[in-house]
Amino acid sequence: MQGGLTIRELCESAQVSRASYYRSWKRRQSTEENVALRDAIQRLAVKDRHCGYRRIGRLLKREGWIVNHKRILRLMREDNLLSIRRRRFVVTTDSAHPWRIYPNLARHVAVSGINQLWVSDITYVRLQHEFIYLAVILDVYSRRVVGWSISRQLDSRFAVAALELALKQRRPAPGLIHHSDRGVQYASNDYVARLETNGIVISMSRPGNPYDNAWAESFMKTLKAE
Repeated sequence: MQGGLTIRELCESAQVSRASYYRSWKRRQSTEENVALRDAIQRLAVKDRHCGYRRIGRLLKREGWIVNHKRILRLMREDNLLSIRRRRFVVTTDSAHPWRIYPNLARHVAVSGINQLWVSDITYVRLQHEFIYLAVILDVYSRRVVGWSISRQLDSRFAVAALELALKQRRPAPGLIHHSDRGVQYASNDYVARLETNGIVISMSRPGNPYDNAWAESFMKTLKAE
């Protein structure tokens, strides 16, 4: 019953068949369930970045989800959440490794003004039927967002777009330190080249240590909570 009318009466009023109504309802329910599952996977993967799809599957089962491991693997691959083992940092670029990992310089910096240390991070925002991704660049001294970008795709292009906005707004002098995690978006050739072109020093967090980028993590938490 919907406000005193049956489904049959509502369909007759709208001049649609009940079969069409139920097909549409099933598609909508499937979409909502898929978004809820992706939200659960994102939450578990972000909590422990070293979780593989098998461990994520066991954690989901504890929460009551009944889902095939192949589906978990597919969703994690689409959202770029698969755990990737990286080699330890070396001073020179390893030709066998697609990206260079930079040392953590931010933890030794005592900022005394703007445009001395920027931190960046990426998070996801859940909407009713999909996810969007948010890339943010924060000035540590002023705690002001100097660059940001949103996208439906978790790739390096929207991270570069946030960087371009920050460079346009602040026009920093050479020597600024840009700190981020070791994600593919920040280690990509396009992103690194844009930083180096502007004389920006690159810094990255140690593996599996969210405290190295606490400024950005704190901002993301506040943004979502408030």
